[in-house]
Amino acid sequence: MVNATKGLFISCDVPMAQFIINMNASLPASQKFIIHILDDTHMFVQPHVAEMMRSGISEFRKQNSYEKPT
Repeated sequence: MVNATKGLFISCDVPMAQFIINMNASLPASQKFIIHILDDTHMFVQPHVAEMMRSGISEFRKQNSYEKPT
């Protein structure tokens, strides 16, 4: 019998993949969202976390962007 799981396929660079993995690791076991890590730049995650990941990544980018002093 085949088991199927609905999810999102994520393709990103290695640093962003590590950020997502760390996001997942910081959550309690009942809230972990990574279904399977395929390789260094691809993973399969639960579909309900899409907006949480977008906001987390957006906040991460804001904290790590450089603005030239005027």
